[in-house]
Amino acid sequence: MLNAAEAAMESAADDDAERARNRAKLYAPPRGTRRGGGGRRVRPPGAGLDMASAQALAAQLAAEDARLTGGATS
Repeated sequence: MLNAAEAAMESAADDDAERARNRAKLYAPPRGTRRGGGGRRVRPPGAGLDMASAQALAAQLAAEDARLTGGATS
């Protein structure tokens, strides 16, 4: 869908400068996204999993997968 939007915007543009502005607007990060040093996105605090939570989630996934596939492993 992004390619179709870009193609429609490019065909409606009058010149290269307008095409560049449209492309910059289309691929710009969402409003409110903060950038840290070097242009990298900054995660809000607490937005990730610690190791124990990640392992518990992986165990849940494995148990659900085993339940759905009948316990067969490859």
